[in-house]
Amino acid sequence: MEIIQQYGQLIIIITTIFGFLMAFGIGANDVSNAMGTSVGSGTITAKQAIFIAMIFEFAGAYLAGGEVTETIKSGIVDPSLFTHTPDTLVLGMMSALLAAGAWLLIASLMGWPVSTTHSIIGAIIGFSLVTVGSEAVEWRQLGGIVGSWFVTPLVAGLVSFTIFSSTQKLIFDTEQPMINAQKYGPFYMGLTAFILSIVTMTKGLKHVGLTLSTSETVIISSIIAVVSIVGCYFYFRSNAFANRVQGGTFGGVEKVFSILMLLTACSMAFAHGSNDVANAIGPLSAVVSIVEQGGIIAGKNTLAPWILPLGAAGIVAGMAIMGYKVMGTIGTGITDLTPSRGFSAEFACAITVVIASGTGLPISTTQTLVGAVLGVGFARGIAALNLGVIRNIVASWVITLPAGAILSIIIYRILDSFFR
Repeated sequence: MEIIQQYGQLIIIITTIFGFLMAFGIGANDVSNAMGTSVGSGTITAKQAIFIAMIFEFAGAYLAGGEVTETIKSGIVDPSLFTHTPDTLVLGMMSALLAAGAWLLIASLMGWPVSTTHSIIGAIIGFSLVTVGSEAVEWRQLGGIVGSWFVTPLVAGLVSFTIFSSTQKLIFDTEQPMINAQKYGPFYMGLTAFILSIVTMTKGLKHVGLTLSTSETVIISSIIAVVSIVGCYFYFRSNAFANRVQGGTFGGVEKVFSILMLLTACSMAFAHGSNDVANAIGPLSAVVSIVEQGGIIAGKNTLAPWILPLGAAGIVAGMAIMGYKVMGTIGTGITDLTPSRGFSAEFACAITVVIASGTGLPISTTQTLVGAVLGVGFARGIAALNLGVIRNIVASWVITLPAGAILSIIIYRILDSFFR
């Protein structure tokens, strides 16, 4: 308690810096994963990916990031065990942020696509084990999260496999692929618009003071989807589209999917921002709340209005400055991506992430996307997958959890000796 009373404002400033560093690491690593399929398929350039991320990552983090934040903040560690030692919890959360952020920067420099969720949870567990012991960790909650790391790649893989297989059956493996692309493409567009509209209204509007019932949300999303279908239908039959797809049947079909890919890229960016911003601002939110309440650890607190924008800004900065390395690994390393394959993977990942975000369960976007890309690869046969790259990616996942824990323990010892 003495540390909070004596160094309260300094602690908030330092933790804010650590939180921004963590968000920066998320941008450098995880956002690159999210946008890598779009860049790797040739649908958009790296500069365009950064521009899309700036808009939709920020919107997802700021408008729809609150639900998951609560899970990270108080779901992994039992805060009641720190009731009489809030100083310990504050220093622990600070060490967790710095440890996870530092590891993400190291991984990004090496081009390793690691899980930010693994990083922060491992870091939180690390300081908890050395301060209170194993009883501080909510092992049941952790078990559900660990389970999601296996379930979500499988779900994303199955969804992407289904979507890609449907494009093959309905469009590519037919006698008139271009005509069928014009026929079925608008429905893929409508489905994507429907999913994006659902998550925007159910998650985003709640944080700006507007609430809609489930039926109202479905009706409005359906209207947006219908408008998207109609607009896409007429565009695919316009002279502007005809001029764009000149140069080969299958090349023209892929250009159809490149248009769809732009929307899925936006959807993925929004979904990622809504889910993974919690990894950066969750511990920061906990520290700010404890300090402002004089050491009282409450179950739930109102999120300070400046915290979400800080996390969103850090994510965007990280991608713009350091995101290119991991983007290359994801975009071209696992399997050869075309717009139709990238659309299937990215849209499947978006569906999986927004569902997880809506239920408040923090998942690994990295593992979800890799699962989705693997689903597309399996649809083409095992030979289409680069097993060496996949093996290295999985190895980096295994290293991340203990790395976060070890760094957190070391940093906690340093902070503890500094402030006490």
